[in-house]
Amino acid sequence: MSRTTTMTVRVGGALSDFVAANVGDEGSYENVSEYIRDLIRRDKERAEAEAFSRLKAELAHAFAAPEDSYQPLTAAEVIARNRT
Repeated sequence: MSRTTTMTVRVGGALSDFVAANVGDEGSYENVSEYIRDLIRRDKERAEAEAFSRLKAELAHAFAAPEDSYQPLTAAEVIARNRT
Protein backbone atom coordinates (compact mmCIF):
# COMPACT_ATOMS: atom_id res chain seq x y z
CA MET A 1 0.00 0.00 0.00
CA SER A 2 1.40 3.41 -0.91
CA ARG A 3 1.54 6.21 1.53
CA THR A 4 1.26 9.94 1.01
CA THR A 5 3.84 12.33 2.36
CA THR A 6 3.30 16.05 2.59
CA MET A 7 6.43 18.10 2.00
CA THR A 8 7.12 21.80 2.17
CA VAL A 9 9.60 23.22 -0.31
CA ARG A 10 10.70 26.83 -0.41
CA VAL A 11 12.07 28.35 -3.56
CA GLY A 12 12.72 31.97 -4.32
CA GLY A 13 14.01 34.26 -6.99
CA ALA A 14 14.76 32.74 -10.36
CA LEU A 15 13.64 29.26 -9.24
CA SER A 16 10.28 30.58 -8.13
CA ASP A 17 9.87 32.43 -11.43
CA PHE A 18 10.77 29.29 -13.35
CA VAL A 19 8.21 27.20 -11.45
CA ALA A 20 5.55 29.87 -11.95
CA ALA A 21 6.25 29.87 -15.70
CA ASN A 22 5.62 26.11 -15.83
CA VAL A 23 2.39 26.13 -13.79
CA GLY A 24 -1.05 27.53 -14.51
CA ASP A 25 -2.62 28.81 -17.70
CA GLU A 26 0.71 29.49 -19.40
CA GLY A 27 2.51 26.38 -18.17
CA SER A 28 2.42 22.66 -18.76
CA TYR A 29 1.12 21.82 -15.27
CA GLU A 30 -2.08 22.74 -13.47
CA ASN A 31 -0.40 23.19 -10.10
CA VAL A 32 2.97 23.07 -8.36
CA SER A 33 2.30 19.65 -6.81
CA GLU A 34 1.73 18.12 -10.24
CA TYR A 35 4.95 19.71 -11.48
CA ILE A 36 6.99 18.46 -8.52
CA ARG A 37 5.57 14.92 -8.82
CA ASP A 38 6.55 14.87 -12.50
CA LEU A 39 10.08 16.08 -11.69
CA ILE A 40 10.45 13.35 -9.06
CA ARG A 41 9.14 10.68 -11.46
CA ARG A 42 11.58 11.81 -14.15
CA ASP A 43 14.49 11.78 -11.70
CA LYS A 44 13.50 8.28 -10.54
CA GLU A 45 13.38 7.09 -14.16
CA ARG A 46 16.81 8.67 -14.80
CA ALA A 47 18.32 6.95 -11.75
CA GLU A 48 16.81 3.60 -12.79
CA ALA A 49 18.09 4.01 -16.36
CA GLU A 50 21.60 4.77 -15.06
CA ALA A 51 21.53 1.69 -12.83
CA PHE A 52 20.34 -0.43 -15.76
CA SER A 53 23.11 0.96 -17.98
CA ARG A 54 25.72 0.08 -15.34
CA LEU A 55 24.28 -3.43 -15.10
CA LYS A 56 24.34 -3.85 -18.89
CA ALA A 57 27.97 -2.69 -18.99
CA GLU A 58 28.95 -5.16 -16.26
CA LEU A 59 27.17 -8.00 -18.06
CA ALA A 60 28.75 -7.06 -21.40
CA HIS A 61 32.17 -7.09 -19.71
CA ALA A 62 31.47 -10.47 -18.09
CA PHE A 63 30.22 -12.06 -21.31
CA ALA A 64 33.22 -10.71 -23.23
CA ALA A 65 35.66 -12.51 -20.90
CA PRO A 66 37.37 -15.58 -22.34
CA GLU A 67 35.70 -18.87 -21.44
CA ASP A 68 38.81 -20.14 -19.62
CA SER A 69 38.66 -17.17 -17.20
CA TYR A 70 35.50 -18.57 -15.59
CA GLN A 71 35.82 -20.62 -12.43
CA PRO A 72 33.17 -23.03 -11.20
CA LEU A 73 31.78 -22.02 -7.82
CA THR A 74 29.30 -23.61 -5.47
CA ALA A 75 26.35 -21.61 -4.14
CA ALA A 76 28.04 -21.50 -0.72
CA GLU A 77 31.20 -20.00 -2.28
CA VAL A 78 29.19 -17.32 -4.08
CA ILE A 79 27.35 -16.42 -0.87
CA ALA A 80 30.59 -16.29 1.11
CA ARG A 81 32.27 -14.13 -1.56
CA ASN A 82 29.38 -11.67 -1.57
CA ARG A 83 29.43 -11.27 2.21
CA THR A 84 32.86 -9.67 2.17
